Amino acid sequence: MVQTRITDLPDDAEPVRFASGFGQRFILTVDTEEEFDWTKPIAREGYTVHSVARLAKFQEFCEGQGVCPVYLVDYPIATSPAAGDILRDAIKAGKAEIGVQLHPWVNPPFEEEVIERNTFAGNLPPELEREKFMRLRAAIKANFGADPLIYRAGRYGVGPNTAAILAEGGIAIDTSVRARFDYSTGGGPNFRDFPVRPYWLDRELGLMELPLTTVYWGLLRQMGPWLYAKMWRVPRLRGALARIGMLERIPLTPEGVTLEEAVRGIDIAVDEGLPVLVFSFHSPSLAPGFTPYVRTEDDLDDLYEWWRGVFAYLAHRGVTPVNVAELMRAVALA
Repeated sequence: MVQTRITDLPDDAEPVRFASGFGQRFILTVDTEEEFDWTKPIAREGYTVHSVARLAKFQEFCEGQGVCPVYLVDYPIATSPAAGDILRDAIKAGKAEIGVQLHPWVNPPFEEEVIERNTFAGNLPPELEREKFMRLRAAIKANFGADPLIYRAGRYGVGPNTAAILAEGGIAIDTSVRARFDYSTGGGPNFRDFPVRPYWLDRELGLMELPLTTVYWGLLRQMGPWLYAKMWRVPRLRGALARIGMLERIPLTPEGVTLEEAVRGIDIAVDEGLPVLVFSFHSPSLAPGFTPYVRTEDDLDDLYEWWRGVFAYLAHRGVTPVNVAELMRAVALA
């Protein structure tokens, strides 16, 4: 049984150490999910999966860049024949990987009320969280022909029972911790003070945490963990400090982050010796009109240009791509 809860601040957690020569690497994760209106309350019905068709172009793009994307799929995607047809061969060839993303509100069994607190799967009764996860895992294996080894909770909503469920389900890596973000106002977890370096949730079981990468940049960045949280009531002050180069929080994502900002974030992460940089974005951004970040085809072109620029800069800094299988082998050799 896993003793560590993912939601516990890991003050004394054992860091994951990688084999000699591993260097600094990056991994690209895609929250591969249905489309819904981000401006409205979350609902069980009314979603679509139109952007699935755009996965083919993105996969081709990644292969051309020498990057193996990790698709973290939820139930509507796991049960989409089109998604299976597009990604199955790439997964079999080792050019893409599949993982789990649990959106409980669209994942059977449907026993809970759809309210904000219940959109964080870790808040559900443990038996219900477990059953939703197991059904999703089975659907992924059936549709994509591979056992998922990596997990991210939708809305980063892990809870006290999640780690044990993941260990039972054969998951080796959790990547639900969005370090330096706090979701507690809606009933979710608070990761504000969590580390960005990989660490062990259970060393004996081989269950690690691979946090999403977010860094502080600016003259006051050493005070970021304390100062940024103090400004939640005055978000305009956060913007002002970022504009004058004093303090900026930079998550490694093309959604709401410019290429210039991403480059600054990469520099901080690399200079601080972070062994794995974790990038992420939502698959509905691969088609115009489904997220606030990509409204037009021009916006979509900009997203691809962002990735081209990021991949080129990572190569310039000597940061090479890695996938889940390679990551696990590097740990095993350490």
